[in-house]
Amino acid sequence: MKLAPAQLDKHLQGTLAPVYVVSGDDPLLCQEAADAIRAAARHQGHDERQVFSADANFDWGSLLLAGASLSLFAQKRLLEVRLPSGKPGDKGAAALIDYVSRPAEDTVLLVSLPRLDASAQKSKWGKALIESAQCQFVQIWPVDAHQLPQWINQRLSRAGLSAQREAVDLIAARVEGNLLAAAQEIEKLKLLAEGNQVTVETVQAAVADSARFDVFGLVDAVLKGEASHALRMLEGLRGEGVEAPVILWALARELRLLAGIAQQFSQGIPLDKAFSQAKPPVWDKRRPLVGKALQRLSAPRWNQLLVDAQRIDAQIKGQSEGSPWMGLARLVLLMAGQRVALPAQ
Repeated sequence: MKLAPAQLDKHLQGTLAPVYVVSGDDPLLCQEAADAIRAAARHQGHDERQVFSADANFDWGSLLLAGASLSLFAQKRLLEVRLPSGKPGDKGAAALIDYVSRPAEDTVLLVSLPRLDASAQKSKWGKALIESAQCQFVQIWPVDAHQLPQWINQRLSRAGLSAQREAVDLIAARVEGNLLAAAQEIEKLKLLAEGNQVTVETVQAAVADSARFDVFGLVDAVLKGEASHALRMLEGLRGEGVEAPVILWALARELRLLAGIAQQFSQGIPLDKAFSQAKPPVWDKRRPLVGKALQRLSAPRWNQLLVDAQRIDAQIKGQSEGSPWMGLARLVLLMAGQRVALPAQ
């Protein structure tokens, strides 16, 4: 059964469902929904937690075995299945259908996966997750450019802050649709705001206080084709302790955008229309920057770089050999239009 994200908190105050599915492409909103489910499970006595990362080599029988096994440490359990590809395969599909039809007692199963496309939603396993009375399916939708100021206002209010409209607009312009960045800016404003009031000057001070080598500056340098500068920024971020997954997320987000627009443009769709139809849409002031990057590489090449990004993700998770930082350096240079001799692994 579908459960709207706005209804999740109220729902979690009652009896928990045997199965929850969190599906979407925004990492912050998906993470917060999953965190809310975990917190509710702990509050209701699900003290034992077991996490499964369902990659290509995952043994789906282990999920069914875990469901059938008695808990060693607690009467209630939380099982988690993380499916980053969104494609369980035949064995995974059968396991999910089987589990949802006969969920384990005193157990909550949390499945996290990207947004399901139309074919996945119509599949037997997709219907089992979406339509079953045993399952609550939480679809997370991205916040578009028009909704972003309202989302920021709500977030500020939850943090105990109130803001001038101009200040909210400035935050929106700063983060350009990146909700994770918006949440980080708001956390910073909690420390800087006087009397819980956020002014334009407060936001400007927070922006000025940002690290010299910020992730969004790296992305801009890459889009401009400033390869050497981007590489120095990457090293600066690493030196400041920024984790590799954060940098990869920012680069991969831009790659998905570029690959999608390049594909539409190659099919004859005007660039301005492709910019508007992109999710999230490309802001007017950012279009020249994105357009410059699109001139450097073809749609198949942008897609190949997405594959490279997936390889780096596997390296970060320890599922593939090689240095993720070397992979990130190579990815930065290739996105900036440079031919590099750095190895792919």
